[in-house]
Amino acid sequence: MNIIKGFSKLRKEEKIEAVAQLFPDREEFINEIESFWHHNPLKQKIFEEFSENTVTNFYFPYGIAPNFLIDGNNYMIPMVIEESSVIAAASSSAKFWAQHGGFHTEIVSTTKVGQVHFIWEGKHNLLREYLPQMKQIMLQETRHITANMVKRGGGILDIELKNMCHEIENYYQLFVTFETVNSMGANFINSCLEEFAEILKNFLATKLELPENERNCEIIMSILSNYTPECLVKCNIECDIEALSVFDSKMSAKQFAWKFEKAIQIAQVDSYRATTHNKGIFNGIDAVALATGNDFRAIEACGHTFAAKNGKYSSLTDIKISDNRFFYELTVPLAIGTVGGLTALHPLAKRSLQMLGNPNAAGLMRIAATVGLANNFSAVKSLITKGIQIGHMKMHLFNILNHFEANEEEKKLATEYFSTRKVSFSEVEYFINYIRQE
Repeated sequence: MNIIKGFSKLRKEEKIEAVAQLFPDREEFINEIESFWHHNPLKQKIFEEFSENTVTNFYFPYGIAPNFLIDGNNYMIPMVIEESSVIAAASSSAKFWAQHGGFHTEIVSTTKVGQVHFIWEGKHNLLREYLPQMKQIMLQETRHITANMVKRGGGILDIELKNMCHEIENYYQLFVTFETVNSMGANFINSCLEEFAEILKNFLATKLELPENERNCEIIMSILSNYTPECLVKCNIECDIEALSVFDSKMSAKQFAWKFEKAIQIAQVDSYRATTHNKGIFNGIDAVALATGNDFRAIEACGHTFAAKNGKYSSLTDIKISDNRFFYELTVPLAIGTVGGLTALHPLAKRSLQMLGNPNAAGLMRIAATVGLANNFSAVKSLITKGIQIGHMKMHLFNILNHFEANEEEKKLATEYFSTRKVSFSEVEYFINYIRQE
């Protein structure tokens, strides 16, 4: 294997040329890469500086889901996602629930977490005795970092000592909680933690009463945690059971509610089903996160950990049916921001937030959770009635037709033909070949 040296120092055109050597159609590859550049050079430069070794832009669809009634307010919600039927499902769910009271949300907390991981050979009780004094110094010496955050209503909430020696020999944590207001807060949290690590190390080094080995504190790392189980939002929907009769003419509203309840119970006890069930929730949440310039990977990692908080991976939703009322609720941790990062730099992220009325972080938590619940409701509804494939594959039809390079006339004929039939890759292939032979 030949190691490429200095690739990052090459000009963009030189990087493209280097990669183009891998393709038999070199010129066509270069033209294709350049065709996705933004026509405005200044905006293209912004996109290129989001990451490293950038040679072009990778486009995702930017769609709108209308009719979301959330806590009495109407929204048109931007969603960035490449999967067919997700935006359609969200829109369908939003339209139904707008006629039945809409979505209701509650912010439980917006607390974030960070940790300083370190090794220390001394006695745990002694370290705990030092903690109040260390905390005071840490809070004092990080004021230059926290001042602006405090002005906005945030800052450091608490610093705890965790003894983890039962897991790893001599392993301790400073477990720190933060309020970062409207920012996701990663840079702020990490800056504070790195300062805490130095203060901890210096504090112990000056304790001459300690044996020399106990004055040495080995910092392993200082980093935020993407698991924020207290940064929680709840979202629920409810209606009279009779209202559910519109979803399937072949079953009563009570049958629908019973079947829906069983589907949720299955997701609560079976991790195989729970994984796909929760994936449907993140179809909506991730799409909003991407549209607003947020880190969907951190959001997903946190959500899946939260789903396994009781020792077994389970559904993020819960259901209650009583007194002829259908009540369905999502509880999900969402560390999300409306200032900082791409939220200010990406032109469409800025437009997305404007479209949503420039919400604060808590407001965006409410919106993202709502879209997650809307997508999940639509998915479960389809699964217990007509099945997922009819709706999903019809939305996927154009992707399959594009695979076969169908022209507009062929797409028109295929749309008519499959309007009353199930869509599959093989059936579309057969149909395209048939009409081309004809």
